[in-house]
Amino acid sequence: MDGLIKGLLDVAIGHEGDNESQDERSRSSSAQAVSGDQDHQRDEHSRSSWAQVVSGDQDHEKQVQSQWQGSGSRPSGRTHKTEYGGYEKNEGDERRHGYNQNKWNRKEQEEENNDGWETVGKKPRRRPQKVNMDHWQGYKRPPSEQEYSDEVGTGTSIEPSEEELADFLQACNRLWQLDLNRLEPGKDYQIDCGEGKKVFQKEDMAEGSLFCYVDEDIFRTKPTFARFCSLLDNYNPNAGCKEVVTSEEKQEQAAFIEEISRTAPIKYLHKYLSRKGIVSENYQDFKRMLTSLWFDLYGRGGTSGSSSAFEHVFVGEIKQHCEQEVSGFHNWLQFYLEEAKGCVDYHGYILPRRRGETPDSETQLLTVQFEWNGVLKSVSSTLVGVSPEFEIALYTLCFFVGGEDNYVQLGPYSVNIKCYRFGNKIGSVFPIAEC
Repeated sequence: MDGLIKGLLDVAIGHEGDNESQDERSRSSSAQAVSGDQDHQRDEHSRSSWAQVVSGDQDHEKQVQSQWQGSGSRPSGRTHKTEYGGYEKNEGDERRHGYNQNKWNRKEQEEENNDGWETVGKKPRRRPQKVNMDHWQGYKRPPSEQEYSDEVGTGTSIEPSEEELADFLQACNRLWQLDLNRLEPGKDYQIDCGEGKKVFQKEDMAEGSLFCYVDEDIFRTKPTFARFCSLLDNYNPNAGCKEVVTSEEKQEQAAFIEEISRTAPIKYLHKYLSRKGIVSENYQDFKRMLTSLWFDLYGRGGTSGSSSAFEHVFVGEIKQHCEQEVSGFHNWLQFYLEEAKGCVDYHGYILPRRRGETPDSETQLLTVQFEWNGVLKSVSSTLVGVSPEFEIALYTLCFFVGGEDNYVQLGPYSVNIKCYRFGNKIGSVFPIAEC
């Protein structure tokens, strides 16, 4: 009986990506209904039927769905040949993680063996961007040997108000205001949204990359960004493959948590949760809790120790069911770095449900479609330019205080922070644009 229960739990968390995809696709389905696209309804019906075949019959969905709880139920591109151009990769990384990046590049290698001929209408090859990672190796040292930034002074109080304590939605917007490291579009980075498309359209509507450039100075002047990025290559992208975490990677995790704990959003999060009696008032205990919440491994797809909240939400995983599918992957820095390496192929933005809300280079909440290592992510929303500490604070707050759906206002953006929990762990959490 214990084995059966564990099996059901593993199956349940393995299907989290299905719930995630359905949530984001359902948002776009509503958009088509509002715009009056009747033909899309027939297309969407056939696509939904296929999704049921891929993910399993409906009775099975109902059986495992009971294992999932919303947070509120808590008691109380085309593949490119990888050119790391500036990325330093340890020779043993691929062997240690049990996968070979070359297998993702077969399609690109085949395209290169055309004796100089190019297909008419073929998307131009992107030029890999150079990202200086020389100093990132130092992040693998023990935390006691690290150099950290000074405590961030905000100029304003980071104490939560009584109104914010009574309404955590106000607290979410306060986190947006406290994100002092958030980047400025057009100054710190430049994006090109390209053309819009509907979810069911599979053709590539983008002529080039999403990111035109990101100012490399941010990785020097904003250490939480660099420390976050140094964590992204610690994971095997194949869902269901057991992760191997080295002592150096654990030191990177501890150093990242220490760095973000010096910022305003994380300090506010601690004060908020401790005032509510959810976490200890001791800051060291709080930091240990954050490390455990985001980095402790758990089972996904039937394999124990194969996933974590950080890996799923920020790095992304490739599910190996009947049809490969990208699950998670909701972070703009991961998108930028993978696109710079040629591993992400941006296909365009998903048309918003309201006309006149077309995204542009200034937009910091995007819903997009892309391929990662040749596998399609049909719809994904991401907050662009925000700091790592903001996302950690926002998603942690929603996990502990919010529900499965958290309709919040983040500056000018109306967002639903969708949050799934699996026991006392984060199964998935991601933004859905509400426009």
